Amino acid sequence: MSAEIDPVNLLDLEAAARARMDPAAYDYFAGGADAELTLADNRRAFDRFVLRPRVLVGVDAVDTSTTVLGARLALPVALAPTAFNKLAHPDGELAAVRAAGAAGTVMCCSTIASTSLEDVAAAARGPLWFQLYVYRDRRVTEDLIRRAEAAGYQALVLTVDTPRLGRRERDVRNRFALPSGVTIANLAQYGADATGWPTSSSFTEYVHRLLDASLTWESVDWLRATTKLPVLIKGILTAADAELAAAHGASGVIVSNHGGRQLDGSIATIDALPEVTSQVGGRMTVLLDGGVRRGTDVLKALALGASAVLIGRPYLWGLAADGEAGVRRVLEMLRSEVELALALAGCRSVAAVTPDLVQTRML
Repeated sequence: MSAEIDPVNLLDLEAAARARMDPAAYDYFAGGADAELTLADNRRAFDRFVLRPRVLVGVDAVDTSTTVLGARLALPVALAPTAFNKLAHPDGELAAVRAAGAAGTVMCCSTIASTSLEDVAAAARGPLWFQLYVYRDRRVTEDLIRRAEAAGYQALVLTVDTPRLGRRERDVRNRFALPSGVTIANLAQYGADATGWPTSSSFTEYVHRLLDASLTWESVDWLRATTKLPVLIKGILTAADAELAAAHGASGVIVSNHGGRQLDGSIATIDALPEVTSQVGGRMTVLLDGGVRRGTDVLKALALGASAVLIGRPYLWGLAADGEAGVRRVLEMLRSEVELALALAGCRSVAAVTPDLVQTRML
């Protein structure tokens, strides 16, 4: 971390990132849909849960490691799929994946990455997942799957909450467009006319023109028949949809509202987590993203049944503030905070976290 940046927590890093970023790029990452109610509530909702620590259990050594989809992780925090990392730093996804490997955790590479999935895999030193959008041209989607398999990705993450793009008013005001040198690198080989994002159109137009809004649960069956990789369904907020994900053979679900960037006013992810884990937690992997900024947030998610959490904006702030070193700092701060939270809660390991550790705040 550069000498002039001495963050105490992730909020400090966001301030440092904002000072260094182009304002429109910052707003693209920071913003949510419409009035940004869900964006804000993802954070506030963690305050609706309180911890019930145990004492005198001996926490001289605390183990923050866990296992997700067969991969041993040094901490229960992974990097969520986020688009266009080069908007934050020229090294983009390469810096992020190197930092994830150094921290001993997973990075999930986005379809809409600014670095090709092959280049990300070549730089990886840890497990990788590939986030998948399904294009109207299924041949493009199938080819992306084959490329991910060949590059050694260990799971596919199907995003299901984006049949259309939420209206992100910051981007509308800024007339946001990609700067020179930042592209959808994974799609370059298919030709800009078919799959690129031309500078003359908005990202909303791109999504509505090229992504398949007709997806149904049968599309999950198609995906499972197309690959042998485990499939996680990202964008689940209800027990009913979690049950359907299990019925259609998904290996897990990610409780997510797309960081408050899709349907504004939708339920905060930590509020949705309990009904999802109570429905399918014993049968499949359940993960959570959205609003995680503290080690105690991670602890609350674990107590409510998540196997781990994913972070998006926090690692982008680290990336913008100080490249790979900044992302490493984000993950190290969270690892340290999780370790301390476990110790103070009376848990010697992630496996020792139980549901009785948390309750809803009494009004």
